[in-house]
Amino acid sequence: MAHLRCDFFSETLGLSTTMTVILPQATSTQIGMTGVHRDGPPPVLYLLHGLSDDDTIWLRRTSIERYAAPLGLAVVMPQVHRSFYMDEAYGNRYWTFLSEELPALVGRFFRLSSRREDTFVAGLSMGGYGAFKWALSQPERFAGAASLSGALHLGSRDGDPTWAGLAEATFGRRPISGTPNDVLWLLDQALASGGPVPALYLACGEDDPLIRDNHAFVAAAEGRVPSLTTDFGPGIHDWAYWDRTIQDVLAWLPLASAGGAVGAVGAR
Repeated sequence: MAHLRCDFFSETLGLSTTMTVILPQATSTQIGMTGVHRDGPPPVLYLLHGLSDDDTIWLRRTSIERYAAPLGLAVVMPQVHRSFYMDEAYGNRYWTFLSEELPALVGRFFRLSSRREDTFVAGLSMGGYGAFKWALSQPERFAGAASLSGALHLGSRDGDPTWAGLAEATFGRRPISGTPNDVLWLLDQALASGGPVPALYLACGEDDPLIRDNHAFVAAAEGRVPSLTTDFGPGIHDWAYWDRTIQDVLAWLPLASAGGAVGAVGAR
């Protein structure tokens, strides 16, 4: 695969920012790797980082490049700092950047598929929240979305003094529950619209502090979402869990058949 660190200017943010991108490449002599490139524009996974990280973290803490290579899948990893993928109350417009400007720039910079059936989003922790928020806000854009250890029930933190500092800077003093920043509310809206709802994948370790958020989302979604896959088992809020689970997400992605793909198994 090709690895790019893309430095660019965001009109929405009014500043220069970065994204990390890996693109499919067919290889025939690379040792120990299978490189695949599909005929036509490849499918794309937007992969979102957590609260304390940036756009480089998935590449640094996991083998995402190696995992994606045999799938012919492009992976786009944007940077949003500690914004919770929000248009911040006292900060910048990261939600508008993510949901509007970023896909347009990706479409101009790279030759990737823009079809719904080829477009996916996933993330961990804060990024799990961002992934489900984006997929449920714009269900017409995504075929699937995955949350790993996601902060999926922020509405339950309304009035919690331990949450107030970050919440006020990001969300303001307004409640989250029952608003477009509440993924449970967004789930209700997406289902009520009568349109297609992306396939959803949710994973969280049973010893993760965000396990209650994930159980709350499953309770709200089970029996209502046409395609919901859940994975609860041993695990904590750490990269050993996310490196393992992102492989399950990639195996789950409803990718179109790679029958037209070209590539070769690397030399042994």
